[in-house]
Amino acid sequence: MKRLALNIEELRQRAKRALPRFAFSYLEGGADDEQTLRDNRRVFARWRFIPPVLNDASERDLSVTLCGQKLAAPLLIAPTGYNGMLRYGADAMLARTARDAGIGYIQSTVSTAPIEEIADEHLPQHWFQLYVLKDRTVTTGLLERAKAAGCTTLVVSVDAVHFGNREKDKRNYRRPMKLSLPSLFDIALHPAWVWRTIRPAGVPGFGNLTPYIPADKRRGAGGASYFAAQMDTRLSWETLTWIRSQWSGPMLIKGILAPDDATRAFAAGIDGIVLSNHGGRQLDGSVSAMEVLPEIRHRCGPDATILIDSGFRRGTDVVKALALGANGVLLGRPMLYGVAADGEAGAKQALALILQEVDRTLAQLGCTSIARLGPHLLRPQS
Repeated sequence: MKRLALNIEELRQRAKRALPRFAFSYLEGGADDEQTLRDNRRVFARWRFIPPVLNDASERDLSVTLCGQKLAAPLLIAPTGYNGMLRYGADAMLARTARDAGIGYIQSTVSTAPIEEIADEHLPQHWFQLYVLKDRTVTTGLLERAKAAGCTTLVVSVDAVHFGNREKDKRNYRRPMKLSLPSLFDIALHPAWVWRTIRPAGVPGFGNLTPYIPADKRRGAGGASYFAAQMDTRLSWETLTWIRSQWSGPMLIKGILAPDDATRAFAAGIDGIVLSNHGGRQLDGSVSAMEVLPEIRHRCGPDATILIDSGFRRGTDVVKALALGANGVLLGRPMLYGVAADGEAGAKQALALILQEVDRTLAQLGCTSIARLGPHLLRPQS
C-alpha cells in the first residue's frame, strides 16, 4: 500500500517518476527561461502572517458563494488541456474529485474528454473554459454544447492568443504533439504509463474538438495542429461583447494581469475575472497574479468577483490570496500531479492536502470563516 503523500511536492515527485520525460515536461514546463514560472512560487514569500491569538476558532466554515453558486471551499479545479496524456480518464477523475468535495470544476476546450462525457458525472458546479477559435461556427457550437451539458459558468481565456515559447516542448516534439526520437525511446522505459494511458483507447485526442477535425487528424499531432491553426489571433474586446451576447449565464475572463483591463472587463458587463499568467507558460518575465491582486482588488472594489491562479501549492498560498482580496483560487498543476501519480485517488489526495492546509491555517489565524480573512493578517516583506 502506498504511503500517503504529506504535501504536493511529494505528489510531484511521484508524478515525475510515473511519466515519460516528455509528458512530465509538458506538465511542468514554462516559457523561455522560466523566470515567471519560478517567480510564481517565490512570490508567496513576500507576505508573512501576523497570527492573532486567543480567538475561538474551534469550528470553521470554508464555504463560499461564487457566481451565485455555493462551494464547500473557495477552490476550483483549473481548466487544463490534454490531460489524457497523463492517464486515461484523467478529466473524469478530476471532475469526480471536484464533485465529491463540493468545489467547482472548470473543463478546458482542449480536454481529452468531451463536455458531454463530463456532464454524465452530474457536477453541480460544471464550468466551461472557452478558447475562441477563428471558425465562429465551431466557437458557437462549443457554447451550445456547454449550455446543453448544463455548464453553469463560462470562463473565456484571453492570454493564449499567441502561444508562449515553451522550449522543453520543442525539444520533446518535432511539431505539436509529434514526438521526437528520444521521446519515443523514453516511452519504452515507462511500460506502466503505456498500460494505463495508451492501452485503453490509443493515443489521446481532443474530445471537444473531435466533431470539427477531419477524421484522419483527430488524435495527437493532428488535433494539436488543428487547434494551433484555429486560435483567433484577432481576439478583442468586441469579440468578448459578441460572446457575452451568446451566453446568458455568469461569464468570466481568464488571463487578466493589467489593472486597467480588470476595470474595463467589469465595465463591459463581465461577471468576474481570473488573474493569471497561464502558469508561467506564456510571456516569460510577466508579473505574477499575486503581485497585482491587491491593486486590482482596490481598483475594482469589494464586490467584484476576482479569482486567481498560477503557482499555488500550499494551503497557506491559498489563504494569502484570499486575505489579499481573491474570492477563490484555481488549482492546476497540483491536481495534475495527483492524477499522474495515482489516478483518481491521487487527485483526491492532492485536493485533501490543500483543503487540510487551508483549514489549519484559518485555525491558526483565529478565523472561523473565509470572510474573516483580510490584509490585516499579512505583513509585506521589503
